[in-house]
Amino acid sequence: MNFLSTRGQTAPTPIDAALAAGLAPDGGLYVPATIPPLTRPLAALSLPETAHALLAPYFAESALRERLGAICAQAFSFDAPLRALNPPDSWLLELFHGPTAAFKDYAARFLAAALAGLRAPDAADTTIVVATSGDTGAAVASAFHRRTGFRVLILYPDGRVSPRQAHGLGCWGDNVQALRVDGDFDACQRLAKQALGDEALRAQVPLSSANSISLGRLLPQAAYYAHAAAQYYAGHGEPLNFIVPTGNLGNACAALVAKRMGAPVGELRLATNANDTLPRYFGGADYAPQPTRATLANAMDVGAPSNFERLRHWHRDDAELRAAIRAEGVDDATIVETLRAAPGRYGIVPCPHTATGLRVLESLRAHGDERPWAVAATAHPSKFDSIVEPLVGHAVPPPPALAESLARPASAEAMPADYAVLRERLLRTAVDEHRMHTAALP
Repeated sequence: MNFLSTRGQTAPTPIDAALAAGLAPDGGLYVPATIPPLTRPLAALSLPETAHALLAPYFAESALRERLGAICAQAFSFDAPLRALNPPDSWLLELFHGPTAAFKDYAARFLAAALAGLRAPDAADTTIVVATSGDTGAAVASAFHRRTGFRVLILYPDGRVSPRQAHGLGCWGDNVQALRVDGDFDACQRLAKQALGDEALRAQVPLSSANSISLGRLLPQAAYYAHAAAQYYAGHGEPLNFIVPTGNLGNACAALVAKRMGAPVGELRLATNANDTLPRYFGGADYAPQPTRATLANAMDVGAPSNFERLRHWHRDDAELRAAIRAEGVDDATIVETLRAAPGRYGIVPCPHTATGLRVLESLRAHGDERPWAVAATAHPSKFDSIVEPLVGHAVPPPPALAESLARPASAEAMPADYAVLRERLLRTAVDEHRMHTAALP
């Protein structure tokens, strides 16, 4: 199977080359030339086995083909349980049981193992450039930490992530460096895309991406939707509908991939925060990126979602896309209201992002929708203690892996939202590494 660019100006590309590149040469995002149907039932499979079954067609001609099962077993070694909520036919898909307590742990671990498996032993170190609105950077840092042959450069918006998220970005050291960018997430994302699209720079500095623009992030995330839907269908005999809190649309695109491959995924609804680019579009307005607004659900503070290109590529026109997916925005005041009521109403304490999904669920129920819906719980609430704890009235202890990272010292370097500064930094790092390598030679 080959992969195409959403912009149509790149030759069909094999999976291994597309994984290594991150972004297509024409600036587009890689998508499968075709989306293959599932060839085996999923109901009796574990989550790692589901991931293997779902990903195998895409990796049929990859150098990783024989190792794919082992990679999936490692990346999906923690469960994604489907938890019943208090209202009937309401569920929570808990995706926060990984090392950094966010859904992005699954795909980050898969991508790190895949890129390591494709790396030649004598190859120069690859720098993973990742823009983050809060959770991606920590997941990528954890996955690549101390992994031979890789460096990680995390770009995050200074002052626009929670204190615990910021700590989780800067607590790694070794081959991971966090940069506090004077700007919003969209500025960080622009910087990352500029670097990945700079051919002259890449000729001197091997670069790759770990954002949701990467196939190595997109495809694995489809696994937990397929697994949850298959388990639900086996027990209830009907498709499971999903509400996906989203900012950059990567997780939502993964749910669509699972559905198009034939997993019993029903309708998809998107929940956003006050950054309403998607609700405006799905409500009938022209697609028009908006300036980013800072919100309580900061990991979704995206005004120009990159993966919108993939959604448009997979649909004939705007009418077909709007018929397939709907989106609803949730402002901060409503997030606060939902968080405060969640323990009594649902029996859980959610994070602010999951709260947007719960609000969409409430809206559906208020309009008489009695179908089964699952809200994707994207992060553990303890990552947002300064927001959540005053609203629920008690402490929310972090899970052990997160607590361990919070106990380590953390630091991040300030940087302007200036590509020339980032480019010079990347070149300087490459020169320093070359000198160290030369000095180590006999």
